[in-house]
Amino acid sequence: MPSIKQKERQKKINQFIVALGMAFLFAVSVSYAYKLGFGEGLQQTRNIVIQNVSDIEVPEQVQEKADFSIFWEVWDLVNAKHPNGKDTDAQSLVYGAIKGMIESLDDPNTNFFNPEDSIKFTEDVKGRFSGTGMEIGIREEKLVVIAPLAGSPAEKAGLQTGDIISKIDGESTEGITIEEGVKKIRGPQGTTVTLTIIRKGVEEPLEIPVVRDNIEVPAMEIKELEEGISLMSVYNFNANIPFLFRTSMLKEAFSGTEGIVLDLRNNPGGFLDVAVDMADWFLAKDALIVTERFSSGEEEKFISKKDGVLKDIPVVILVNGGSASASEILAGSLRVNRNIQIVGEQTFGKGTVQELKKLSDGSSLKVTVAQWLLPDGSLIEGNGLVPNIVVSEQPEVNEEGQIVDPQLDRALEILKSSL
Repeated sequence: MPSIKQKERQKKINQFIVALGMAFLFAVSVSYAYKLGFGEGLQQTRNIVIQNVSDIEVPEQVQEKADFSIFWEVWDLVNAKHPNGKDTDAQSLVYGAIKGMIESLDDPNTNFFNPEDSIKFTEDVKGRFSGTGMEIGIREEKLVVIAPLAGSPAEKAGLQTGDIISKIDGESTEGITIEEGVKKIRGPQGTTVTLTIIRKGVEEPLEIPVVRDNIEVPAMEIKELEEGISLMSVYNFNANIPFLFRTSMLKEAFSGTEGIVLDLRNNPGGFLDVAVDMADWFLAKDALIVTERFSSGEEEKFISKKDGVLKDIPVVILVNGGSASASEILAGSLRVNRNIQIVGEQTFGKGTVQELKKLSDGSSLKVTVAQWLLPDGSLIEGNGLVPNIVVSEQPEVNEEGQIVDPQLDRALEILKSSL
């Protein structure tokens, strides 16, 4: 029976033989590849410099399953055969390949932005940009208007929540991504983009020209409806909100306000931490606001940190089909925790979490990393919130010829009954 030392010696000999065999195969393959590549290179010459790969570790599952040779086969064929192959910037081909990878996820909320588009997206979340001023999304593979921003060119032109954008300046939007749609609709101040709209209840498509303008994304406004009752309209959960909201909350808390109508209609969402911070003002300490469930199955729970100044003030919430994302979190959390009544129409149902990652060349990736669950465990994505009291958003005209808001009137009625 071999001793331990003999076994170890035999093991090293075996390893040496395997390594020698692999080295021989590698030398043969390199020699063959060199001859093949040299011959091809004499016919098709183009310098492609691949940078910043030496320190990147390829994940084990990619090494096992992904055949990158196919990618390079296509790369070579495009460069050799396509009429635009030699004229197309190599980095543009790389970006195109990345976008193709993202599209294969079948997730309209995960987007890749090249350096130029990344700058524009950053302007969006900061609340200032030039364009039409509306949030768009993908529903049933169609480009739709989630919500026009208050006072924006889109709102003034008559665009409505739920409008399907079938064409942009005469070009079909079939198969378009959100990123591509934004890029086509966005443009310099003073220029016009014409949108072909399919609207529910309207037989023929509508041609709606919209004059682009510098957009200052509205944050919020508060006005007194009646003595002791305030209407708090929150238009977006962007980076401008927190300070303004804190100031407004303290003012309301100490101004004798007895009830609040919280209007989240046409609020397309924004930053999660802003929505969580706002919910904190309306809830008692240690209340579960929302749960993030990651693809790994791990969860992160967001809990209220203090007894909110407004936790005992009666509230009624207004929503519609343009209420999405962070606005659905706020509305749903307040309903579950405080049994606050929601009035209006079913919300959009956007309940996934995106993380913005800056990449080394100035491009960025907005990638879905988790789903949102309300405190009762219900999923927002694809479901939305069904109001306690459903009221059509269709404006009405009273006997004096004034436009009335039936949703707001119903919310006010419910709020008064609780005071």
